[in-house]
Amino acid sequence: QVQLVESGGGLVQAGGSLRLSCTASGSIFSSNTMCWDRQAPGKQRELVATRSISYITTYADSVKGRFTISRDNAKNTVSLQMNSLKPEDTAVYYCNLRQGSRPTFDYWGQGTQVTVSS
Repeated sequence: QVQLVESGGGLVQAGGSLRLSCTASGSIFSSNTMCWDRQAPGKQRELVATRSISYITTYADSVKGRFTISRDNAKNTVSLQMNSLKPEDTAVYYCNLRQGSRPTFDYWGQGTQVTVSS
């Protein structure tokens, strides 16, 4: 089993910044990808950013140039630096660890609320 604990959410004005952090523990494979998802009220969950163990990185178009994902493989942590926040970034943000292949295992944290006021 894998446990993920997030921190760093909160309330910020539009244009501001927040940094989310997540620490993974438990049975973590040597090859994995850590991600951040988000879900706004009434909307489907959206993949925001991913970073593999080999540092391959992807971003949703909606956050490119504003968000930066980073990870520390030795500490099994992943962070999301969010700059130039917009009200539409308001959501619950979830840390996700994906590992394995056929089957693939997904684990999520409890989520942290990010609210951006206009």
